[in-house]
Amino acid sequence: MAKDREALPMKIPQHVAIIMDGNGRWALSRSLPRLAGHRAGTENLRRVIEACVELGVQYLTLYAFSTENWGRPVEEVRGLMRILEDVIDREMAELHKNGVQLRHIGELDRIKPSLKKKVLEAIEMTKDNTRLVLNVAFNYGGRDEIVFAIRNMIEDGVSAEDVTFDLVNRYLFTAGSPDPDLIIRTSGELRGSNFLIWQGAYAEWYFTPIFWPDFGKDELKTAIEEYSQRNRRFGQVNKKK
Repeated sequence: MAKDREALPMKIPQHVAIIMDGNGRWALSRSLPRLAGHRAGTENLRRVIEACVELGVQYLTLYAFSTENWGRPVEEVRGLMRILEDVIDREMAELHKNGVQLRHIGELDRIKPSLKKKVLEAIEMTKDNTRLVLNVAFNYGGRDEIVFAIRNMIEDGVSAEDVTFDLVNRYLFTAGSPDPDLIIRTSGELRGSNFLIWQGAYAEWYFTPIFWPDFGKDELKTAIEEYSQRNRRFGQVNKKK
C-alpha cells in the first residue's frame, strides 16, 4: 500500500497554512525553559520554508503570535518579541536572496516602534519577490480580522447591498492571497484556534502529534501526500461518479 501511494503524483497545494504549535511542550519535555522551545521553533522555519520552495508551494502562512497570546506571562511575551526581531535580523537577507516575499497579517499597533519599523522594512525589501509568498500572522486573530474588515467597510461607506464575498476578501488582512488549500496543526491539538476562520472555510486540515520544532521536510511531505488523497468537493456532489 505504501509503495502504491508513493507511486501516485503529489497534488501540491497552492497555499499551505500552519499553526506552529508545541514549542513550549517540546521544551518542557527536555527540561528546558519554554523560550528555548520558541527558539527551536524559529530554527525550524528555515527548513519548512526551503521545503515549500522545493515542493512548489506558492503561498505559506505561519501562525506566529495570536491576539490571545498577549495574555501569556510577560517574560514569555517579551522573549517572543526578541525572537521575532532576531529572526528578521538573521534571516531576511537570505529569504530575500531566495525570492521569498514577506507579508504581515494582523495588526502592528501593539508592537514596539523599532520592531514595527523592521517588519515594514522587510516587507518593502521583498515586495517584488515571486518565488514564495510568506504570510506571517503576528498579533493576528480571525475574529479580530473580521471586525477590522467590517469597521473599514463602514468607514468607506460601503452599502449593505454591495457587501459580497469578494468584497469582504478585499478587506481582510490576507487580501491578495488565495484561500489556504491545506491547514496543518502540529502538536496533536484538534482545534482551529481563531486562525483564518473566514479563509479556511473549505481548507483541508491535517493534524499531527509532532511538536513544531520537529516538524521538518519529511513531515511536510507526509501532510501533502495525505492532502493529495483528499477529494475536495467544496460542498458539492462528486462529479467523478
